[in-house]
Amino acid sequence: MGNISLFDVNKSLFEQVCSAEQLANAFRAVRRNKGAPGTDGVTVDAFGANLDKELGQLEKDLTSWTYKPAPVRRVDIPKPGGGTRMLGVPCVRDRVVQASLKAALEPIFEAKFSANSYGFRPGRNQRQAVEAAQKIVQSGKEYCVDIDLSKFFDRVPHDRLVYRLGLEIVDKRILRLIGMILRSGIMADGVIAATEEGTTQGSPLSPLLSNVVLDELDRELERRGLEFCRFADDCNIFVRTQKAAERVMASTTKFIEGKLKLLVNKDKSKVARSSAVKFLGMTIVAGTLAISNQSLIRARAKVKELTPRGTALNIEKTVRAINSWYVGWSNYYGMTQYPSQLAAIEAHVRRRLRSRIVSQQKARRHLFNKLVKRGVKPGTAGKAAFSHKRKWALSASPVVNRAYPNRWFIETLGQKIASDKNLPHWFEVKRWIKLS
Repeated sequence: MGNISLFDVNKSLFEQVCSAEQLANAFRAVRRNKGAPGTDGVTVDAFGANLDKELGQLEKDLTSWTYKPAPVRRVDIPKPGGGTRMLGVPCVRDRVVQASLKAALEPIFEAKFSANSYGFRPGRNQRQAVEAAQKIVQSGKEYCVDIDLSKFFDRVPHDRLVYRLGLEIVDKRILRLIGMILRSGIMADGVIAATEEGTTQGSPLSPLLSNVVLDELDRELERRGLEFCRFADDCNIFVRTQKAAERVMASTTKFIEGKLKLLVNKDKSKVARSSAVKFLGMTIVAGTLAISNQSLIRARAKVKELTPRGTALNIEKTVRAINSWYVGWSNYYGMTQYPSQLAAIEAHVRRRLRSRIVSQQKARRHLFNKLVKRGVKPGTAGKAAFSHKRKWALSASPVVNRAYPNRWFIETLGQKIASDKNLPHWFEVKRWIKLS
């Protein structure tokens, strides 16, 4: 009886995916995510301007099997650590179909996914994954098997993916439609290349498909009684000893490459104590959470990018740009149990801004006048302004810090930008007030 019930539910999936109501809901999801046009050049707004006509034609094409997904536009995005990540931008109409498929399939697979999987799942996020890893380390399993999959999204075997989908999806029309999407091809520099493996990273359906593929790894690790946390293709397994970690690395690599037909990046994968491993931007140090060194380096690079030297951009506009980045960054990395890490980034921002103020004075006498106007005694101001120190060294000097203390950033400059109600204000974060 259970099989008949499952068959009946799945048999209606294709009709559900193709229905006008489902496609309309899917378009709303696509519109929320915005995104650039695909190879046909049609924007989300342009598609929405003729929505009834577009969705009506799409429903007709799907049900008559005249629908053919267009090649995906390839976009290469620089990685923080060097190299590039290949993303794909499907056409809007294809994104609507994929969003409709995702809405129909996600409830089926979500109920079966491992509790140790956190990526691209409703109600789950990176912070939960990091905190779960922290609890495992606190239990005494401080050695980490950090597995990095080489170009995972580009190497997913189509046949194995469709097989895994077919274990739960009885309606073969759904599998056929997904197969067409997987084989739609990629366009780069005007040339279309066939896609014989991989899923399009950046498409609505790709995150769900990636979890379907890697759920097999989750089940194998659970079968072995291992404790782990996985977020998409970022997987950390925790054990008690170095020797055990090395055994797990060898056996897990063999399973991934032999059974799943994926490739482990030997250069980036490693066995180490948790304090030497980065997981979703964080590091677990003696059971506590800290921002990883790599994440701090990238944050400082971002601050430098947002506060360039030699620019005529006024400081208020610079602060608005910093606001839009820093609030999101600190909301995530605020999970650190070392507040000094956040304080160091905030202090670096202020120093960059002080350096900008010094730089904008052009002549030394202008800097002298500015310091005096800010309440510094003429003799003290003169020693600083007419010294041989360069602008960056001056930005950290006691004189410039006295003229532009932390309070000035919080109060005076904060008030100047307070009229912009649409932006969260970086200077209103309570941590700033506490910094000396």
